[in-house]
This record gives sequence, C-alpha cells and structure tokens, in this order.
Amino acid sequence: MNYRISLLISWALLFSMGCLAQEVALLKYKGGGDWYANPTSLPNLIKFCNDHIGTRLNTKAETVEVGNVNIFQYPFLHMTGHGNVVFSAEEAENLRTYLIAGGFLHIDDNYGMEPYLRKELIKVFPETELVELGPDHPIFSQEYKFPEGLPKIHEHDRKRPQAFGIFYENRLVLLFTYECDLGDGWEDPEVHNDPADVREKALKMGANIISYVFKN
Repeated sequence: MNYRISLLISWALLFSMGCLAQEVALLKYKGGGDWYANPTSLPNLIKFCNDHIGTRLNTKAETVEVGNVNIFQYPFLHMTGHGNVVFSAEEAENLRTYLIAGGFLHIDDNYGMEPYLRKELIKVFPETELVELGPDHPIFSQEYKFPEGLPKIHEHDRKRPQAFGIFYENRLVLLFTYECDLGDGWEDPEVHNDPADVREKALKMGANIISYVFKN
C-alpha cells in the first residue's frame, strides 16, 4: 500500500470514528521560522467564534507537526511566522494528502514568511499556483461583510493586503493572507495595543474563515 492511500484510509477511519469535530490546530514546521508566534491568537479567535457565530470549537488549539499523520484529526490548520519554512518531501506529501482529502490550511504571514513559503508550496502543489481571491469571494461575506476584501490590520511595507488561495477540484483548500497580519489582530489587546475596532475587524475576518470551513 503506498503512502498516499494509507493516509487517505487514516482520514476515512478518523472520520468514521467521529474524530472530525470542530477542531483547530497550529501547524509546526521546520526551517527556523517562528511557527509559535502569536500564542494568544488562536484561543482568542476560537472564543470569538464560539461566542458570536455559533461554532463549538474546542477551546484548546493543539499543535501538530506538518509531517505527522495526526494532522488528519483537525479539519482546520493554522500556520504563521516571520521567517524560513522548509517542508521535506514526506511532509509536503502528507500536507497535500490532507488537503486533497478535505482538510483546510490557513497561512497568515506574520511578516517575512512569504518568499520562503511560496517556494515550499510548490512541493505541495507543483501543478498549481496561488491565485488572488477577489472581494467577491464568499469568504469575505460568510458571516461579516468585507466588500473590499481582506482588511489591513498591521502596516509593514505600505502594501495592500492580499488573500491568495490554492484550489483543488474547485475547492479552496489553502488560504494565504499576506500584508495583513490577522493573527496579530487576534492576540490579547496589550500585545500590540491595537485599537478595539482593528481587533474587531481581524476577529470578524477570522470568523469568516472559520465559518467558511466548518459551515459550508
């Protein structure tokens, strides 16, 4: 039995056992980038979603390594950081199989990750590229309306915020948010001293992403 088939069977078994509850996990990767950045962001986003859009997410976001079969337990993976990202061939294959089988990955560039990430995503989906999502994509109106698309949360290089996606068989399987810093906006207020309206925008956009994955 080849590697991909065995992982698809693992996914099917996990699904049949009811393990695919509303679970979110932080993706740990190699390369030296700070995958652990924004430690309060996911707990705050989870609480916001449970309080405001009717989700029942597990309040504790686990950490899972990109090459581990345990990623199949989590329908939603979140990845962040500032620096280098490296996927081995086996890790890229594991992630690809997870996404093809129904998983979803949100990558939030915390500033500096983008050039490394693009190179590694070629290993995962060599046959396709990141494409920019227009403001008419449903993810921008799922629960809250963002008529101009991805909001700007933190300023870095005076570039506009962009949302990129990878589609597999017409399904959005990966979302990459760039020049935005959603995760910083999800953190505790005292971490970045963001105004309340900026944090609210970040949390609402995050809720849209969660809703898109769990309610569609």
